[in-house]
Amino acid sequence: MPTPQPAASRANNILNSDVDLRGNLKCSGDVFFDGKLDGDLMTDGALELGENANVRGNVAAANILARGKINGNLAARERLEIKSRTEIVGDLRGAKLVIEDGVTFQGKAEIAPAKSVVSAPAATTFIPKPPDAYKATEIGKPASR
Repeated sequence: MPTPQPAASRANNILNSDVDLRGNLKCSGDVFFDGKLDGDLMTDGALELGENANVRGNVAAANILARGKINGNLAARERLEIKSRTEIVGDLRGAKLVIEDGVTFQGKAEIAPAKSVVSAPAATTFIPKPPDAYKATEIGKPASR
């Protein structure tokens, strides 16, 4: 069986370290991303995040090879591999997970080989307080508890 090539050498979409994006990025095929992104990144192919990658948003792909800094959730339908010196604050979901020594990870991991992960987990769910939890106050006076 041949050794898989890194996504950077076979990617249809290559975004290098000089890229700085705000907003969601959705691609078809394999992606190599090594820049800054303030938004979600989704592809139906393989995704490789380079050492300079800095993502503030959720990431979803068939396979993910992660480096750099990610502040968001990662979801891989097949395999999620996290390389040494990667920093992740967020949850991980996938069928298979590989984490090298030296990774900084703060979050939860859900690894279920029998389940197929379709999309990134929700970042946060807002649960509003019931209406009676809010108390009317007069201007300038704090609410009594």
